Amino acid sequence: MKPFHITGAQVLRPGGLDDAPLGIAGARIADELPGRAVDLTGWLVLPGIVDIHGDGFERHLAPRRGAMSDLASGLIATEAELAANGITTAVLAQFWSWEGGMRGPDFALAMLDALDRVRGGFGTDLLCQLRLETHLIDDYRRFEEAVARHRVPYVVFNDHLPHAALNAGRKVPRLTGQALKSGRSPEAHLALLEALHARDPEVPDAVTALAARLAGQGVRTGSHDDPDAETRRLWRGRGVTLSEFPETPDAAAEAAGAGEPVVMGAPNVMRGGSHAGKVAAEDIVRSGHCTALASDYHYPAPRLAALKLAESLGLGAAWRLVSSGPAEVLGLIDRGHLSPGARADLVILHPGTGRVGATIAGGEVRYMSGEVARAFIG
Repeated sequence: MKPFHITGAQVLRPGGLDDAPLGIAGARIADELPGRAVDLTGWLVLPGIVDIHGDGFERHLAPRRGAMSDLASGLIATEAELAANGITTAVLAQFWSWEGGMRGPDFALAMLDALDRVRGGFGTDLLCQLRLETHLIDDYRRFEEAVARHRVPYVVFNDHLPHAALNAGRKVPRLTGQALKSGRSPEAHLALLEALHARDPEVPDAVTALAARLAGQGVRTGSHDDPDAETRRLWRGRGVTLSEFPETPDAAAEAAGAGEPVVMGAPNVMRGGSHAGKVAAEDIVRSGHCTALASDYHYPAPRLAALKLAESLGLGAAWRLVSSGPAEVLGLIDRGHLSPGARADLVILHPGTGRVGATIAGGEVRYMSGEVARAFIG
């Protein structure tokens, strides 16, 4: 794209909103005002959204069960949806789990291969988070090899085993459905769950060692769904210092008090609370304990949640939760802010409706429509 500069718009810079022109040259924000002027009077220009955790891509990879023949095409479709929602950097959260199907290790490897093929094909930066089930101890070596080979920057530890039912000898909830999804018989699936559950005493030391090895490779690690402060302290002791979707105020406060990033779900903000009856994300935001909001399962949510919060927090503070906040958590210091030399990642919004007029990622137009498109085309 030829260099240009935007005039007339309200631009959200690190110091707040102003109407000074904004220049774009190549993939970067320019210090000068290059090329022709594009008049966007009446529009907002904001830093592109950095989505730190999202699994909405799954619907593009497998719109129906078994329809997974071309994962690369599904990722290209995902990028189009991201751009339409102002997301310029996206972390695709992929399971590595005993649950099988789209959550299984083989699918994860296929997804990573497809991501490598499409990565760099457009300005939108697609990264991957792998969500490892802690009890798959025998799979750790293969998992680490995949992290290194595919340059995975972010790993989260999950434990979705139904420990309470297995301890009590009760029927495992949703056993038959889970078994069918995994391609196993209910009997084989139950046997696997029991075998993994039996390894519970080994997990703390195994996870601690794995987290240390990943940290040595520069990989960020996080826990998921911390239910209380004690659990967060346990994860901290294992070297896992990012709290993703804590379930209670105490868990979030424990993380934030130790200077650890806290990621909450933007859909939770939009619906006014957790769909599972856990803590309301907006309460964590207002307590000052939230570092970043993530799309979770719905790509429009970061934009909409930030605009909702802006009504009380102000646009700068609210938008930070979906831009510079998550960028800093990921160590991506070149984005999340509209400063000279930063990546040219920006979203152009209509202030009245909050709709996206255009998304520019790495200096490339990834989405543009209506009045904004007419302004650019002239």
